[in-house]
Amino acid sequence: MSLPGTVREVRLARRPQGRPVAADLTVAEVPAPEPAEGRVLLRNRWFLLYPGLATLLGDTPPGTPIPSVEPGDTLFGPAVGEVLHAPADSGLRPGDLVSHFQGWREYAVADPAELTPLEEKLTDPAAQLSPGAIGYGALTRTAPVAPGDTVLITGAAGAVGTMAGQIARLLGARTVLGTTGSPAKAERLRELGYDAVLVDERTADGTAGGPGRAERFARQLAEAAPDGIDVLLDTVGGHQAEAALAAARPGARVALVGVLSEQFGDVPGAATPLRLDAFQVIVKGVRLAGYSNAGYAEAVAEWLPRFGDWLRSGEITFPHVKVAGLERAPQAFQELIEGRHFGAVLVEL
Repeated sequence: MSLPGTVREVRLARRPQGRPVAADLTVAEVPAPEPAEGRVLLRNRWFLLYPGLATLLGDTPPGTPIPSVEPGDTLFGPAVGEVLHAPADSGLRPGDLVSHFQGWREYAVADPAELTPLEEKLTDPAAQLSPGAIGYGALTRTAPVAPGDTVLITGAAGAVGTMAGQIARLLGARTVLGTTGSPAKAERLRELGYDAVLVDERTADGTAGGPGRAERFARQLAEAAPDGIDVLLDTVGGHQAEAALAAARPGARVALVGVLSEQFGDVPGAATPLRLDAFQVIVKGVRLAGYSNAGYAEAVAEWLPRFGDWLRSGEITFPHVKVAGLERAPQAFQELIEGRHFGAVLVEL
């Protein structure tokens, strides 16, 4: 095992003024890490760019379980790494692939307990970084899909949404609806099996869309689902979630998993309260809860073998973009926040 004298990582250069841009990040050269006794040395192969990171680059909203990233700090996120050195009693050997949360760097050092060995359940190790476990957990636990349901996925062209629509169909949904801000992405979502896609466009200058946008979206939803919806997996919040809740059928199930309207907005993390008609939620018996993978280890463990089986059978695909090279990560992150990509965005090292 030999390492270069210096290695690279991406750090926060300055706090973003509004939406993060590439210039807010910098690629830094640092001394190569040396693992202390009992620690594992990793060479990262891929890491995932995820929009939730945008809310951590400024003042984090109250209650955020992860501290904010300060200028000079190295960014972090889901990654797949190759073991270069491991303690003899760790159960790991050089060449093993593991998942961990120290992305945005070429090399990492971690405690063995922080690493998840990758079993040969997926044909492509990079698919381990698919956030499909979020959609699967939400649609089997928080808002379980029943055969014949009409399911709406907001933010359907994102990393979670592109997987969630396919999962909903495999779980028995009769009709799967999605939302996006791009007509081009709407066509790609139809190719993934979405029955109808509601296009909620921003204006040409990137602003929210002007007066009447919420009303236009509500009319689209009423046309696409005249009898209402049974399941909502919401990654957007804002007026899309409000319209979806208004269209909920009696006994509908709702999983809130993201707030892309804030993370992709002009001021990530800015408070955008969801206006909730509590009377209708009560009268209709709507079940509504937030979902994250934390606390759902059983669902995450259940997801991987099912995902592998579905990939091998061709029943599901993993829409993603691979960006080559750590130096391209800052620009790719800006493009992710601007909504330029379809599906997950991975950096390949």
